[in-house]
Order: sequence, then C-alpha cells, then structure tokens
Amino acid sequence: MPKILVIAPAWVGDAVMVQPMLRRLKEQRPDLEIDLFAPAWVAPVFRRMAEVRRVEINPLAHGELKFKLRRELGRALKKGAYSQAIVLPNSWKSALVPFFAGIPLRTGFIGEFRLWLLNDARFLDKKELPRMVERFAQLAERPHAPLARPVPHPRITPSGEGVEKALAKLELAPKKPVAAFCIGAEYGPAKRWPARHFADLARKLADAYDIWLFGSGKDEAMGAEIAQLSEGKALNLCGRTDLAEAIDLLSLAEFVVTNDSGLMHVAAALDKPLVAVFGSSSPVFTPPLSDKARIATLGLPCSPCFKRQCPKGHLDCLEKLEPESVLAEIGALAPVEIIS
Repeated sequence: MPKILVIAPAWVGDAVMVQPMLRRLKEQRPDLEIDLFAPAWVAPVFRRMAEVRRVEINPLAHGELKFKLRRELGRALKKGAYSQAIVLPNSWKSALVPFFAGIPLRTGFIGEFRLWLLNDARFLDKKELPRMVERFAQLAERPHAPLARPVPHPRITPSGEGVEKALAKLELAPKKPVAAFCIGAEYGPAKRWPARHFADLARKLADAYDIWLFGSGKDEAMGAEIAQLSEGKALNLCGRTDLAEAIDLLSLAEFVVTNDSGLMHVAAALDKPLVAVFGSSSPVFTPPLSDKARIATLGLPCSPCFKRQCPKGHLDCLEKLEPESVLAEIGALAPVEIIS
C-alpha cells in the first residue's frame, strides 16, 4: 500500500490549508496512506482531517536547525517505508528530514538553495497561484500538470468525544445558542479588533446568545478586559483551552466573529457562519475559505499595510470599524438572530 509523508507547516491557518491537497491525493489514489510530520501545536488540526492516517510529531522549534537531530528523526522515519514526501515549508531545513529518511521521491517548490534535497522540485508561479491553499494543492498534481480547479474549501471534522470532554472540563452548559468571538491574532496588534468593540458587540447579542471568547494564553488579558467591559456578557475562555478543545468547542457555535487568525481558518473549515474582521491584512490573500463567510473591513487608503504594528500610529482600520458594521454583517448570515 503506497504511503506519503507530508512535511507540514507550523502555522494553524496554513495547516488548515493543507486539507484540499490531501483530499486531492486521496482522489487520485484511494488506497494511499498519508502521514503528517507536524509540530505538536498544529497536530490537532491534522487529527481532524479524514484523509490523515497518523501524525508524527516534529519536535523542532520554528527555524531551529539542530542538524544532528534532523538526521536522527529522518533515520527513525525510514521504518515508515514512504514512497514520497511532500515538503510544504519553503526552507531548506524542512527538506532535511525526508532526505535523511531516504524517501525516494521528495516533492516541493524550489526555494532557499534546497535543490540538492528535492528530486521533484517545482517552480512556484505566485501570480498563477496567489493563495496558499492553491500552492499546496498544486503539489498533489504530477509535474507540469495544471492545478485541478476549483480547489475545494478546507474541511475538518470535530471530535464528538472531544466536545463532551471540553464541555465537562470547563463546566460549560450553554442555555442559549453560542456566538464565538476569536479575539486573538498571533501576527500582531494590527490584526486585532479592539476589546471595547468586541465588548459592545457582546452586549448587543447577549439577550439571544451565550458569548464565548477564544484565544491563546497570550489573549487572556484582552479576554478579561472584554468580559469586564461587556458587564459579564462574554465568557473568557482564552488560555483555558488547548487547540484541540478550541476546535471542538467552536463546532458548537451558531456563528463566529473573528480576527484574521488561525482560528478564523479553523472556523471556516468547520463550515461555521462567520464574520472576519480585517485591518492590516487583506481578505484577497488570506480570506476565510467558506461560502458562509462575510468580511468586515473599512478599505482605507492605508490598508492593507501588512504590518504587525500600525505604521501611522492610529490603527484607524480597526478602531473606526464600529460594532454596528460587524452587526450588519452578522445579520446577513442566515439564520442568525440579532438584538439591536
């Protein structure tokens, strides 16, 4: 039975984008077994993809060389008897492990002086493939073959058992439909809608919905601020869930309001109605891939700037994006009840 090892990206949003590629591989060879070599923090995303057999944990930190360890990891993976490796990150370091594993066919895009590590190196046409999901999907095709279009939206499946365990752990028993707010953005402040706007929106929705705030431990303080400003209408779950629990609990949401973040892509892959707030980034390049998504953005002349911090010092692209605008986008998501 043929086996493929996919060297996975390290960001949650990029991890979600891998699924259409895996789906295409299974369409071509239904008997194919697909394993992922992935950092522990993104592994829960892959474990919720039907196409994945197993996730092998990559213990290396982002950007870390550790040449000897990479050689040891590669030798340990030889027992997998993989016929092909698909290397998704563009660094030369990411191609070392499948090289040391002796995997006969090693596929990836040309980049960072790694031609000697790949024997199926592809040229990346960024104009033809502007989105990450398209670039990943292209690597499922044979060399020089066109991308099979349209690329389907990514899909992940929550764990029913995981949902029950997360509810029990956090003692959650929602009495109303759940509205999820994903308040973090790992990239930086220029992608985070202000706490006072999230709080105002929570107050407007609280009669009809239980409001749950999602984010990492880095977002705990902002979550606490939103909970306080909303007069207790929003429940701060930031830092109280791991990624697996966040994925499973997001599956319970009636709809999601989110910054441009990894959890935005998770919510879209869960097929949740969502409103995505964009400030410094662009919904053209990193949109939520879902037919149930709405975009809230002001489209100011200075945006998108793609900066972590506002270079003008005012963050107008998010500060001036009022809750009423997001509420209007929520109202376009049927069937969603809003309270004005």
